[in-house]
Amino acid sequence: MTDTVELSDIEKQSLTEIPHPSLPEGSTIYGSTKVFPDYKAEDGETYFTLVHGIAHESSVSFVAVLQATRALRKGFETAIYFYGPGSLNCLATRGFPTTGNSAFPGEHNINNQLKTFIAEGGKVYCCRFGLSLHGAREEDLIEGVIPTHPLDVQDALIHYARKGAIINSTYQL
Repeated sequence: MTDTVELSDIEKQSLTEIPHPSLPEGSTIYGSTKVFPDYKAEDGETYFTLVHGIAHESSVSFVAVLQATRALRKGFETAIYFYGPGSLNCLATRGFPTTGNSAFPGEHNINNQLKTFIAEGGKVYCCRFGLSLHGAREEDLIEGVIPTHPLDVQDALIHYARKGAIINSTYQL
């Protein structure tokens, strides 16, 4: 705390009532026991994620991409399908004051993770109608993102279900 901040006696009392931080940095406060086996894909297994969440409005979209990346690295044929407002996650034009510049730490987390996912062999689909609802242009998609017709959302779900895919569907309002 700086010396320039004037605190009342009651503020000082409240501040010192419980020592902060109560544990030094690096303290273990959670166990590390993994309960379930570390599954790897069996021959031909597929993992499919649907994302209907807006970038940076919650962690839903980013966590879905991280989970899909983990499934890909476990050997699953893996695809992510962004639709509705989720389509905005696929824009390469994110940035301020210019594209590619991060106005805040983590602004490009989703962009970078999607690029990694694609580079490692994952497929990313993006609904053209979802883009159009928000005035986003198809030419602004991250390189390697596959644009899809609005009717493809349901058929993609059927396609991956018939393949026996593990389906992770995320949704955010």
